[in-house]
Amino acid sequence: MDFFDFTFPIRIAMPTAWESHIYRQTVLIVLSIIFVSGAIVFFFRNKNYYFVQSWASIKSWLIAAPLMFIVMGMPEPWPLVFLTLLAILGAKIFFQIMGMFHRSYFVLICYAGIVGLGVATWYDRLDIYNFMPMIVLGAACLVPLIRNSYKRMIQYMSLTLLGFIFLGWSFMHLGLILKFPNGVYQVMYLIILTEFCDNTNLAVGRYVGGWKLFPGINPRRTVGSTAVAAALTIFLAGSMRFLLPDGSDKYWLASGLVASLGGFLGDLIMTVLRRDAGMKTVGPFILGRGDFLNRVDRMIFAAPIYYYVMTVIL
Repeated sequence: MDFFDFTFPIRIAMPTAWESHIYRQTVLIVLSIIFVSGAIVFFFRNKNYYFVQSWASIKSWLIAAPLMFIVMGMPEPWPLVFLTLLAILGAKIFFQIMGMFHRSYFVLICYAGIVGLGVATWYDRLDIYNFMPMIVLGAACLVPLIRNSYKRMIQYMSLTLLGFIFLGWSFMHLGLILKFPNGVYQVMYLIILTEFCDNTNLAVGRYVGGWKLFPGINPRRTVGSTAVAAALTIFLAGSMRFLLPDGSDKYWLASGLVASLGGFLGDLIMTVLRRDAGMKTVGPFILGRGDFLNRVDRMIFAAPIYYYVMTVIL
């Protein structure tokens, strides 16, 4: 009997991805890793700061991961709708951090632009998708005229476009990746790799030191911990290559590197914005470490880079 060819005792009437043994196999592997990691870290959760942070992150994924698998396993267009809602939630937290959530005109323009990206993705209109930042900028420029006000409008327009580019245009590349062969697997593949890399970097940071890459931004990220995290992430990418349409070396190596370096850059850039704004987090992410934006900020670089790298490779 094939160990991975299992079936759930309770069958859920969900077609598409849940009908595939590869999807169920992925669910089993990822949830097993989370639960085993949680069982190990649980006994050391009070030992030091790093284990406290790791335990907080694992707790959140004990809830978030099953929800993600349920939604991503649903038929189209629900995975795309789910990603669009996540992008809007991330934009909401971005505007809260920037202190302009009360500027409803700008916030709603950003939300409408994200919905537009979802619709353009659904209809395979990449031309409209890439034109959407200009539409959002144009709409934001009309707000001072409608409000008949000029005070701080340059700041609001700039932050609206920045929030849309990061949490809309960049993040929604996950929706474009859904259109790839085995797209839903590739989205999960990228999410798992980026999350694994970040947690590994944090966990080994105490034991693998060295030169601090950006001490003025995040003193916990060292050359040693980043290199170890990237190496382990690439190893995991190779172990999970069955999720890709082609298991050849160039696919999983490119995926591991993009998830490691792209996710690392996204986390750092958002840290810069948070610290400059003087606000670290806006509420916890479920039970875990940081807020929701803290969990998806790695995608603002990893998702578009992965999309264009895979477009060239495919």
